[in-house]
Amino acid sequence: MAKIIGGIGASHSPTIGFAKDTGKQNDPAWAPIFESFAEVRAWVRAKEIDVLFMIYNDHITSFFFDHYSAFALGVDDVWRPADEGDGPRPVPPAKGHAALARHVAAALVADEFDMSFFQGKPLDHGCLSPLSMMGDEAGPWGGSIVPLQVGVLQLPIPNAKRCWKLGRSLRKAIQSYPDDDLRVAIVATGGLSHQVHGERAGFLNEAWDQEFLDLLETAPDKLVEKRLADYAVLGGMEGAEVIMWLIMRGALSEAVRKVHLHTYAPSVTNIATVVFEDLGDEPDPEEIAAYRVHMGYELAGAETLTGTYPFTLDRSLKNFRINDFLHRLIEPAHRARFLSDFAGLADEFGLDAEERELITKRDWIGMIRRGVSFFVLEKMAAVIGVSNPEVYASMRGETIEQFLATRKVPIRYSVAAGKNAEEIAAN
Repeated sequence: MAKIIGGIGASHSPTIGFAKDTGKQNDPAWAPIFESFAEVRAWVRAKEIDVLFMIYNDHITSFFFDHYSAFALGVDDVWRPADEGDGPRPVPPAKGHAALARHVAAALVADEFDMSFFQGKPLDHGCLSPLSMMGDEAGPWGGSIVPLQVGVLQLPIPNAKRCWKLGRSLRKAIQSYPDDDLRVAIVATGGLSHQVHGERAGFLNEAWDQEFLDLLETAPDKLVEKRLADYAVLGGMEGAEVIMWLIMRGALSEAVRKVHLHTYAPSVTNIATVVFEDLGDEPDPEEIAAYRVHMGYELAGAETLTGTYPFTLDRSLKNFRINDFLHRLIEPAHRARFLSDFAGLADEFGLDAEERELITKRDWIGMIRRGVSFFVLEKMAAVIGVSNPEVYASMRGETIEQFLATRKVPIRYSVAAGKNAEEIAAN
């Protein structure tokens, strides 16, 4: 069972990353930021934390309004810095703990949280501002992360109570992870009070910030009951993002010990860091075992189905490159290159020899067995003028005639639209 050592609250203002990248450590105006994070960094190292579970919100960098989720869990094994307008920050990629992420994903979905999942997306200052401060002049922090992106910038958003409940489930998820040596800290980012838009831009409320921090430690239930409007009135519209801190606090036991607290409001955000150590008892092994059964309940037995290859997060991560390559066939330029210069396009995407052979030989069942989604194969088939029933037949080891003879009506069809659709319809 993995162990939750404690929780960290940390502002994620771009001020933090800017100060680090521009060498402001010894400037009196910026030094308090470095001093506060130095204490957090020392605690992380002293407690030998292996994984930081990073709760943050993206700032319309990797998550835009065309598809904006309430809770998006990162399941990748590497996380690169995002370009927020003038190139990515000069920080190395962070290691992802993909196995823990997959376990947490299964747990939260089993607990009826409608999660989305992401990989291949870079992280912006919402995550990287505090994470980069975990490193020092000797180099970056050496542990792994699991990022959880919370969509708080386009209303409606999850409320405080929903964040708290997710934190309670997160605690069970991490504690049920089968690695007795894994030491995890829950990091909530954002806040404290600030507003960055409209005539109220520049709003601060340090009195509320202190009250929030006090309640977070001793009476989080009072924060859980507050409405989003209450948070906006007290801490600014953007400052309402501190509801993410309730995920962190919910993941801790009722009993915590505050070992660090610092706030500093030099400009438009009250920059805060806080560290709580978890004082809860060890979980009951029988309860953990029962929870693991609960996590696997919905798919228990599905593994016995022959000729069936469930598209899991593990298969998705291992085959993201080839799935991405084939998914992009919805783009006209990519489609044209696929047909006219496959080798050059494959080089650009870094496809390996096996991936290239599977595609060029139209080895439909080979791609399925490897972990390619049928629904990108369907797009590839449309591009090269192959009907869906021909793909089905190939996967079954049959000719198209043999397959159609098993259907009530021997028809051919495709997702193609245009010339290829007309040719398929004519056969």
